[in-house]
Amino acid sequence: MTSQSRSELIAKLNGMIHDCLKDYVSRDEPLAILDFPDIRNCGDSAIWLGEMAYLKARFGKRPDYVSRIRDFSADELKRRVPTGPIFVHGGGNFGDIWVAHQDFREAIMERFPDRQIIQFPQSIHYSSPARIEQSARAIGRHKNFVLLVRDEESKEFSEKHFDCTVRLCPDMAFAIGPLPDRATQFAVLAMLREDAERVGGTDRKIPSDIPVEDWITESKRKVDIAKKLGAASAFLALKPSEVALRKLDAAAHNRFERGISQISRARAIVTDRLHVHICSLLLGRPHAVLDNSYGKIRRFMNAFSGGTDLSYKATSLEDGIEWARHQAGQGARG
Repeated sequence: MTSQSRSELIAKLNGMIHDCLKDYVSRDEPLAILDFPDIRNCGDSAIWLGEMAYLKARFGKRPDYVSRIRDFSADELKRRVPTGPIFVHGGGNFGDIWVAHQDFREAIMERFPDRQIIQFPQSIHYSSPARIEQSARAIGRHKNFVLLVRDEESKEFSEKHFDCTVRLCPDMAFAIGPLPDRATQFAVLAMLREDAERVGGTDRKIPSDIPVEDWITESKRKVDIAKKLGAASAFLALKPSEVALRKLDAAAHNRFERGISQISRARAIVTDRLHVHICSLLLGRPHAVLDNSYGKIRRFMNAFSGGTDLSYKATSLEDGIEWARHQAGQGARG
């Protein structure tokens, strides 16, 4: 895959994102984004930065109200965003794996029945029929919920179970755009999940010369410093209303930079994380892709990002490592 074709892919996906969102955002109307991802996973920060980059590039604006689940204030939202859409942060937590996020979005639907609520792109996964019914009732009562999904399977599922507008949309991290290449330090890095979406047990057989990492470990001190600097920048810019936004935005930048610095050390990568795949495409770094516990990555690749010579759908961990070694030996670049 050439550098130009990588740029073409990213530009194409950004055009698809805009086609999905352009009817729900305007330059003059305020908007809110809820469920900011103040967590260690760099992928969620990549999504957030993509959401912010999209709003800035296409509409020259920033959200007027942002909150995490734990500090959400309905009164503050109404004060800052008395009209306009309410967006919910995108990702892979729509369903019953990460129930706190699903509980929150359903509570928002109940609290704001007369406001348009747009779910930034999500992957959908449920194990419980009862929870599907609960979500269906919440969506059905609201009547003005827009659900953007990241793969055809999620679209088919949502159209079957939910009474709302459903649209297929690429992950918002692509709105970050192509990233400049960085110097590498070694050949192959295995970036493998250690959370609820991990596949397989603890007996992964990985050669000793290949580092095995995940990107959910962080320095709390560095993130706290970033937040304080972000808050201070709002006061220096004489924009005290942006203190919360700049504080959280700085944390996202810190986490995203940590993740990009981590994966860019290797000439080739093996991963079962969707956003290692996406960020590797943004970097132009070859990578072998395994799947997560419910097929999220392959589903996304089939819909949007597969079929390039930068990414390889590995049949096993061993197969992925063999492919990555070959790519690293070639010094492949995209």
